[in-house]
Amino acid sequence: MKQIIIDNIKTIFYALVIAVVIRSLLIQPFYIPSSSMEPTLLVGDRIFVTKYTYGYSKHSFPFSLGPIKKRIFFDEPERGDIIVFKTPADNRTDYIKRLIGGPGDKIQFIDGNLYLNNVEILKSKEKSEMEIYCGGEVLETNLFEEKIENKKYLTAYNNFGSYQNSDEFVVPDNHYFFLGDNRDCSKDSRFLTSVGYVHRDNIVGKARFIFFSTDKKIGRFIEFWKWNKSFRFDRFFKKIK
Repeated sequence: MKQIIIDNIKTIFYALVIAVVIRSLLIQPFYIPSSSMEPTLLVGDRIFVTKYTYGYSKHSFPFSLGPIKKRIFFDEPERGDIIVFKTPADNRTDYIKRLIGGPGDKIQFIDGNLYLNNVEILKSKEKSEMEIYCGGEVLETNLFEEKIENKKYLTAYNNFGSYQNSDEFVVPDNHYFFLGDNRDCSKDSRFLTSVGYVHRDNIVGKARFIFFSTDKKIGRFIEFWKWNKSFRFDRFFKKIK
């Protein structure tokens, strides 16, 4: 009996070690709790994030307890990537946003249009008067397709929204500027006191694909009789762009 208990403890220990290694160095699941990245990511999406894409820092490890002081094996992120990072406000909370600008870049909003290094980001309107969520509220907004670094993605905002015009943001060395795709409902780098510029050491990883998705407004996971309506089957294993 004693040997059986020891063997079970060893098995559990090895399983935990393997899980920590995979989570820290390879891939980690995340849950999307807010609507700040709609329509790209919806509340209830479960996604996989690769940890190796941009190298490693202490934030690659559980509870940010890694032994690394500075980022190692660093690979520069590309504009347009969707990235999970630790918010600078507490270096603990996970945020997910789209990378817009890197070190030295200049970002500005003029008449609701996004400018990068004094050049307007190309966009085309896909839909007018579209309803999109903002927490518990429903906003009437416009859907656009933007293009940055040859990457096309959907973003939602109202040209008469809360961030129609801004001062010029100049991204410091070793920092990045992020925006949510749901522009009128996102706390991101535009708000310098709460998020602001994100240091490269705060980057956790790159969002790759949605592996599971449920709509909590229809039913909770334990309500199996509602699965046919609450499961978003069309989003299972969907690549994130």
